[in-house]
Amino acid sequence: MLAPLFSPALSRRAFIAASTTGLAGLSFGSSAAGNSQLAPRKRPAKSTILFFLCGGASHIDMWDMKPDAPSEYRGEFKPIATSAPGVRICEHLPLTAQQGHHLALVHGVTDYGRATGDHHAGYYYNLTGHVPDETFKREGNDRRPYPTDWPSIGCVVGAKRPPHPKMPSVVTLPFKPSRAPYTRPGQFAGRLGMEFDPFFVAGNREQPLQFTAPTLTLDAGVSPARMGDRRVLLDAVNAARRELDHEAIVNNYVRQQEKAFSLLASSATAGAFDITTEKPTTLDRYGRTINGMGLLMARRLVEAGVPFITVFWAESDENVAKKCLSGGGWDTHGNNFNCLREDLLPEFDRGYSALIEDLHQRGLLESTLVIVTSEMGRKPMIGDPRSAGKVAAGRDHWTACMSVVMAGGGVRGGQIVGATDPRAEYPAEMPIGPEDVAKSVYHAMGIENLEATDFQGRPYNLLEEGRPLGALFS
Repeated sequence: MLAPLFSPALSRRAFIAASTTGLAGLSFGSSAAGNSQLAPRKRPAKSTILFFLCGGASHIDMWDMKPDAPSEYRGEFKPIATSAPGVRICEHLPLTAQQGHHLALVHGVTDYGRATGDHHAGYYYNLTGHVPDETFKREGNDRRPYPTDWPSIGCVVGAKRPPHPKMPSVVTLPFKPSRAPYTRPGQFAGRLGMEFDPFFVAGNREQPLQFTAPTLTLDAGVSPARMGDRRVLLDAVNAARRELDHEAIVNNYVRQQEKAFSLLASSATAGAFDITTEKPTTLDRYGRTINGMGLLMARRLVEAGVPFITVFWAESDENVAKKCLSGGGWDTHGNNFNCLREDLLPEFDRGYSALIEDLHQRGLLESTLVIVTSEMGRKPMIGDPRSAGKVAAGRDHWTACMSVVMAGGGVRGGQIVGATDPRAEYPAEMPIGPEDVAKSVYHAMGIENLEATDFQGRPYNLLEEGRPLGALFS
């Protein structure tokens, strides 16, 4: 059974009342969070890298540590100073601590008790900024992506930004979280149409320098010169489909194919996806793992001008899965501290710090927003009843609080936005929702107009709730 979301000091009723009346500084998009209306940015970020820690990363063990809390909450780790005065993070993130002056830690990000506490709903809320609908409550982690879903933040950026002349506008790598058909919802373009879906670039755990782009890769023996013949066949197939499928869906499908063909025919795409040309010292700095190389690939795509890149932490590590009673990622139901100390944190620390350092040294950080998020935090009380309780020293799911980390893209580094109570269980002052985080990304990217039209030409707003966190950009 999930623990209740709201503490006596911040009851659910208070949240609901505040969301409609704006009382007590607790409204969605509270002024206490520095959420006053911001003027459009004069120099928007050119790209965003969203690094998603699949499984639910422990905020209290990484970013929002509580050294004065009782031991059954604070756990085994100690905070260390960073390069930013007053900003402290986990002792097992020493390389990231050196980049502290670039980082803005956003604490107290909450689902307001409006999600379900499982992974599918967490992905959806944090990737789209939209509250999960009733289907998530009925279907849980069996809930599949629907064409009527709200689009991911990245797909909105791709739809609103001018198309890249040679590269895809939205790229996802190195894997799609969860196995089909129960792929995590929220990754795709949904109601925007499949023409705005991300292009998927697949990584390889055994050969981390090897990436393939299924939508951009020619079959063996098919040269660009032969693509004309293939298009004749595909045109015939599409003609048949037009008699069977809804016209709007077919048009989206055809436009997606057009993009794939133009990218296949362009020599400019090949180099961006080949990280073997990087210096050995650069490969070592990022860490020659699927996640480290995924972040390096993201930097290369930023250099190529891709507006939005999502890097999902690869969960397919069988050793971590067995050790942590998880899916191989950050879902540390068991053995939380050993899994973080020995496996997850060192790999994250090396790759993430390298990305921030590399972007800064190349003069790209100011024009590139980098955001670290997850589908939820971890329960501050140690001991997960689903995995042998205290013996396993795990942390259960926790949607009442999590932390998001931002850097670059006009974000002022070296600061903390938001706060939690002394045990990192609930927001202490002003709650921040995933919708506020999403609006902050749009603001950084210079996207103020979120109007769209559906297949029947009817206008709608892509995200009505939330406001950008003004404190991030002050």
